Amino acid sequence: MEELSLHILDIAENSIKANASFVTIEIIEDIDTDKMEIEITDNGFGMSDKMIEKALSPFFSTRTTRKIGLGLPLFKDTVEACEGSIKLTSEINRGTKVYASLRHSHIDRPPLGEIADTILMLVISYPDRDFLYRHKKGNREFTFDTREIKEILGTEVSINHPEVRSWLLETLKSGEKELN
Repeated sequence: MEELSLHILDIAENSIKANASFVTIEIIEDIDTDKMEIEITDNGFGMSDKMIEKALSPFFSTRTTRKIGLGLPLFKDTVEACEGSIKLTSEINRGTKVYASLRHSHIDRPPLGEIADTILMLVISYPDRDFLYRHKKGNREFTFDTREIKEILGTEVSINHPEVRSWLLETLKSGEKELN
């Protein structure tokens, strides 16, 4: 995957498949310490310790349609290629957390990519789920929480309404632009 946002999308979709109703995506870019942290947390089914050990292997998948799973192993390879590390923690019936830390300025670090589009894709693809997206860069921070948006919209307007979708994308892109 050529962008970190695609890894984030893959992991968040795994969370949805694990029946998560709430997914948190947090990105911290600390230029002073030359560190980038990515954390995706969910409240899904969780995994056993044995499953955690296997999850980072490309030869393991819970899917019945194919015998290999490349999402987490590819993310792990990307992170380690950038002098980083990845940690996977989980608790049955409580959820899972994927945490990665890598060198921000590393020549092999893929760009973050179109994270606004990624978050919007998750929100409109899974309108019955909630997402908290937080991105910190230096002393700036952008937070996007679908729970707050749904509360404002009430039950009369869907988060998938075309005008709402346009507003969501504009809000996400504007928030990302302000970080830079």
